[in-house]
Amino acid sequence: MSSLYVDRKNVELRADGEALVFYENGERIGTVPLNPLSRLFLRGDIKLSTTLLGKLGEHGVGVVVLSGRKHNPSLLLGRPHNDASRRVKQYRLSLDGEYCLKFSRAIVAAKISGQIDFVRERKSAQPMHRYPLSVCERRLTGMLEHIDAQESIAALRGLEGAAAASYFQAMAEMLPEKLGFCQRNRRPPRDPVNAALSLTYTMLQSEATLAIHGAGLDPFVGFYHALDFGRESLSCDLMEALRPQADRFVLKMFREEVLTVDDFSRSDAGCLLGKAGRGRYYEAYETYAEHFRRELENAVSDVASAIGQMSVTNEAV
Repeated sequence: MSSLYVDRKNVELRADGEALVFYENGERIGTVPLNPLSRLFLRGDIKLSTTLLGKLGEHGVGVVVLSGRKHNPSLLLGRPHNDASRRVKQYRLSLDGEYCLKFSRAIVAAKISGQIDFVRERKSAQPMHRYPLSVCERRLTGMLEHIDAQESIAALRGLEGAAAASYFQAMAEMLPEKLGFCQRNRRPPRDPVNAALSLTYTMLQSEATLAIHGAGLDPFVGFYHALDFGRESLSCDLMEALRPQADRFVLKMFREEVLTVDDFSRSDAGCLLGKAGRGRYYEAYETYAEHFRRELENAVSDVASAIGQMSVTNEAV
């Protein structure tokens, strides 16, 4: 299965049989078969016919609309798994404090382990930054060893936040000064690296939401991230362990100059990636996306398995 990225103004998308057809100024300019598609990413002033939306739903194609200059995502989802009892069991499991704490420890441990792996990798590849990276590695390793001692989710969040501060401080050491990265910032991002990180995390969260929805679970009900209006808490949960891999992808793009400072503009709205840069970004992202999707599918499968085990236990009681 593949993804299609459409970032172009004044284009209309229609359905023609089992194909997606592009029109510009009333003229047909291209065709893409629907069968291989799993995701459609849209940005810009694009028109879609209702017939096409119905076709996309029938084929289980998730539509991610990245609107505005900040790439705020809106998702149009296909039909979920038909077994609604999965979601009922998920809600029950989200109220199980013991399970939520166990789940949260595993999530934070996976994230910090990924950060340690990334720091070690860069320490080997960038010996000129060996000292600050070694300091960060020791700090993260110490935090990892204390995860099981945390007796509340709030304490785990504090540990995760401290790890992130040390980790992004080390990341600043790896990057050239011209990129202007000093620490993680967002809403809005104020430098090219933070802009690329925010976009990648947005893409990753959309991928998680599509995987969760397809499995018949509710992306808004998580186990580590608390319920919050409008937040896809389970999606946030499942993407945490993948954040270090997303960071690796972003740094690789700047290191290989797939993206450069010239691809970004700064304004009161923050640091924004221009259209030419977005085209290269989407192409590079898709080379990593299949890995992200496999990892997310495995994570969703683990949650579904936990829900199944809960059902068996409760029925036995």
